[in-house]
Amino acid sequence: MTNLPRLIEPNELEAHLDKDNLIIVDLCNPSLYQHKHVPGAVHLSGSHLLAGVPPVPGACPSIEQLKSLINHLGIDASKQIVVYDDEGGGWAGRLAWTLDLLGLPNWSYLNGGIVPWVKEGFVTEAGTVQPQSNNTEISFAKPEVRIEVEQILASLDDPNFAIWDARSPGEYNGSMVRAARGGHIPGAINLEWTELMDQDRNLRLRNDAQQILDAAGLSIDRRIATHCQSHHRSSFTYMVARILGYQHISGYDGSWAEWGNLDETPIEQGF
Repeated sequence: MTNLPRLIEPNELEAHLDKDNLIIVDLCNPSLYQHKHVPGAVHLSGSHLLAGVPPVPGACPSIEQLKSLINHLGIDASKQIVVYDDEGGGWAGRLAWTLDLLGLPNWSYLNGGIVPWVKEGFVTEAGTVQPQSNNTEISFAKPEVRIEVEQILASLDDPNFAIWDARSPGEYNGSMVRAARGGHIPGAINLEWTELMDQDRNLRLRNDAQQILDAAGLSIDRRIATHCQSHHRSSFTYMVARILGYQHISGYDGSWAEWGNLDETPIEQGF
């Protein structure tokens, strides 16, 4: 089996494009995919990774929906998956989190996504690549990578527990309200997702990402739950933590769309 690093550079991926057990999943804008994508990549719309049901559209889909999706893509435990998008890692992270949840951890993130691949002159192809679908049973084999309201409430007083709020400062302090109530989960640490993207290196993960997390109070020894509005931005932050070797990171797929619309959940405002 091809064993790729969790974070893979374009030149490393280029050297493995001919491997039989490799599945490359492109989560870019559909028109961009049709125009240019990594050779052999199959396309996936990020919307298929969401339940899409108000008031919590970002919630995880049912296991039946995910089985249909995973089988369509031809993913199973024998495959090595490479994920990428065109926005610095949000949708790629959502697929990585979903694969972890399903006990399919053999994924790698193309560092920076399609941006460095194109800007740095790697070969692309156009048109549509059809996946080699299969029929594999799946389950929520790793439920610990998903966290729910009750678990967060029970952990708020745990000094080893930290909440990584990946939203903008305005959403965090309550000046930008995107639910019935604005603000943040008590004690949450605000580190916006884009702070970990290197704008000077074509949206690659910043080399000093670990130092940034340590300085924010999100060290690798803590048990961390990450969220945003819909677990899109926080799927990137989840993926970053996994790339850095965090073992106790979970994604709150209900995110602020759920927390901010409940009556009984505690909220803080300001910084």
